[in-house]
Amino acid sequence: MSINPALASDARASVLPPDAKARSGDVRFYRNLLTVMAIVLVSGFVVQLAAGRSSFSAPAVVHAHAVVFMGWAALVVTQAWLAGSGSFARHRLLGRIAMVWAAALVVMGPLVTLESVRTGRAPFFFQPQHFLLVNSMGVLAWAGLFAAAVALRRNTEWHVRLQVAAFFLLLGPGFGRLLPSPLMTPFAFEVSAVAGLIFLAAAMIRDWRAQGRVHAVWWIALIVLVGWLGVARAVAFSPVGDALYAAATANTPVEGADGRAFPPPPGPSPMAP
Repeated sequence: MSINPALASDARASVLPPDAKARSGDVRFYRNLLTVMAIVLVSGFVVQLAAGRSSFSAPAVVHAHAVVFMGWAALVVTQAWLAGSGSFARHRLLGRIAMVWAAALVVMGPLVTLESVRTGRAPFFFQPQHFLLVNSMGVLAWAGLFAAAVALRRNTEWHVRLQVAAFFLLLGPGFGRLLPSPLMTPFAFEVSAVAGLIFLAAAMIRDWRAQGRVHAVWWIALIVLVGWLGVARAVAFSPVGDALYAAATANTPVEGADGRAFPPPPGPSPMAP
C-alpha cells in the first residue's frame, strides 16, 4: 500500500511538540527573510553596473572585496535553505566554512574603504573622513553580531535571529545603490543603513504575532545599529578622526586634503561603497 508523501509529512508535523513547530516556523520565515535581503543587496550592485556607474576596470582589491562579500551572502542564504530543508549536517559544514570566510570580511571591508580614501575615490556624497570610519566600524559591528551567533549556535532561537541581525547590518551598500544617495547628503550613509529597518520591523512583527513578544535580539540589533552610526559620526568629526584620516592618507595624492569636505561630483566611480 502506498502512502501519500504529503499526508505523511502532515502526519509527522502533527505530532511535533509545539516548541519544535515554532522553531521550524522560525527557520522557514527567517530563511525567506534572508533571501529577500540578499536579493536587495545584490540588486544594488547590479543596478550600478547596468547604469554604468560601476566598472570591471576597478582595482583588484575592489574585485576581491566583491567576491568576499557576495560569497558571504551566498553562504548565508544557502545555510538558511539547508536548515529549512532539514539538511543540518550540510548546514553545519557550511557554518565552519563561514567562520573562516568571516575573517576575510573583517579584512576586506576596511581594506577596500582605506584604498578608496587613499586614492581619492570615496563617493562624492560621503565625507572621506566619515566614510573611512563608518565603513570600518560597521564591519566590526557586524563581526560582533556574527560572533554572538556562532557562540549561541546551539540555541536555535537566538542563533537564527543573530544571523539575520548581522546580515541586516550589511544592507547599507545595497540600499545606497538603489536609493538616490546624492540627494540624501549629508546623511546618505545613515539613510542607506536605516533603510533596512523594514526587515527588522518585519521580524519584530512576526515575533509579536507568533510569540506575543518581540525577541531581545531585535532590540540588540537596533541598539547596535544606532550605536554604530552615532559613534562613527562622533569619532569621525573629532580630533581622533582628524588624526586617523591624516594617518590613512599620509604619502598619498590626497594628503593634506580636508577629510570633512565633500569631494566634487566625479564621473562613474568604480570604488563606490
